[in-house]
Amino acid sequence: MHLHTDLLRQAQHLAVREPRRPLQASLRRAISTSYYALFHLLVSDATGRMFPGKGRASLRYCLARAFVHGHMKTVAQQFSRNDISKLTPALNGESLQPEIISVAAAFVDLQQARHEADYDTARRFTRGEALTLVDQAQKAFADWRRVRKSIQADTFLAGLLAFDRMRV
Repeated sequence: MHLHTDLLRQAQHLAVREPRRPLQASLRRAISTSYYALFHLLVSDATGRMFPGKGRASLRYCLARAFVHGHMKTVAQQFSRNDISKLTPALNGESLQPEIISVAAAFVDLQQARHEADYDTARRFTRGEALTLVDQAQKAFADWRRVRKSIQADTFLAGLLAFDRMRV
């Protein structure tokens, strides 16, 4: 299994862990873990495409550290609004697939929810909220599986890593 798959399973487990009165700690960790599952899925795909093969695992790990959460959120916001004029030439005339837009929107939503879950101690979460966010991550995984080999997916991954340094 991959880390991102394990994280998604862990998020689901944490969201339903206490059957009657869920602990805030469990719900908060479920929300945070949902975001990290999607984050690691995208980073794993990006680094795996750039440097495939067993002999390059160390290089993939080093490159994975170059992904910056805040930059990724900015790029995902642009993709979720289908506003990526800087990267339009990379799409070879194709428009963004709805699944890419959905994955980008999920990334933004989950990162915001993770921030609240990890830092806003006054905020109370319900099991329903946690399950909704876990479901959103699961849907993003499914959407990504459908489009991950497309030029739009490659463009999205390249943007997540280097959008601010790309030139038209």
